[in-house]
Amino acid sequence: MRDNVKGGALTEVTFYILLSPYAPKHGYAVMQFIEERTGGRLRLGAGTLYGALNALEEKGWIAPCGSGGRKKEYAITELGKQAAERELKRLEELTRTAKEIVGGTL
Repeated sequence: MRDNVKGGALTEVTFYILLSPYAPKHGYAVMQFIEERTGGRLRLGAGTLYGALNALEEKGWIAPCGSGGRKKEYAITELGKQAAERELKRLEELTRTAKEIVGGTL
């Protein structure tokens, strides 16, 4: 995973994967969430998704939850919420700057 843990930008896919288990989801539901939220612009293969889920779990940003049934569900952790909030602030700053420049107010 190319994302920088120390405050750097997350990839778009990683950010969507991190946002999806604010309500616990299994892998296929994460794929559906991302496809639905992006209007089909982003579609993940199973290998990409499960590699990213494993990486996020290793970082402590998501964790398995639920009954441990056939489908493994994931939920975002407090560390994951902090990472998502940092990324949101970064994107808001980027958007604010872009609007100033594109809108001609700078």
